[in-house]
Amino acid sequence: MGAVSAVDRDRAPKQDRSRATRQRLLEAAVACLAEHGWAGSTVSAVAERAGVSRGAAQHHFPTREDLFTAAVEYVAEERSTALRALFPEGGADRHAVVSALVDLYTGPLFRAALHLWVAASHEEQLGPRVTELEARVGRETHRVAVDLLAADESVPGVRESVQGLLDMARGLGLANLLTDDGGRRERVVAQWARLLDDALG
Repeated sequence: MGAVSAVDRDRAPKQDRSRATRQRLLEAAVACLAEHGWAGSTVSAVAERAGVSRGAAQHHFPTREDLFTAAVEYVAEERSTALRALFPEGGADRHAVVSALVDLYTGPLFRAALHLWVAASHEEQLGPRVTELEARVGRETHRVAVDLLAADESVPGVRESVQGLLDMARGLGLANLLTDDGGRRERVVAQWARLLDDALG
């Protein structure tokens, strides 16, 4: 077996550093977007928050649109993974699953995504990217919900019940942007869990 070259030895740490830099940029971009909105979220502001140079940021993400759509997608994937990890054996307790799904729409990811949606409605370069991203994130969230709720979508009305749950969760997330109405949210979650028990069997 041949000796490992110096080039090969250097490559792995460089790749690790590159991945770590990319992750810091994505997390900083989401935080920046959630706190300051689209207008206040520049590549320079994100690079500073991530502790990297603007040049390093642009090496990973050539445009502002690249950076922010990648950031929202990255965190959405992380949240889906975390959601599945909460219920490794599946979602026997529907109330807990409904509550966890609602939580997806009340944190900084949802706030960041909302700023991105608003910007996409009048930023020509951003619109198609965000539309495609939202479709992908929406499909994945729906799949996670179906799995965790043990929902059989071949039964008439079940798909619509799951989609209605996600639409309701998004609505609660919007309401939460203005006021923290945790008490009402908990009552709505409990009612939806009962409705899903009836609808899904």
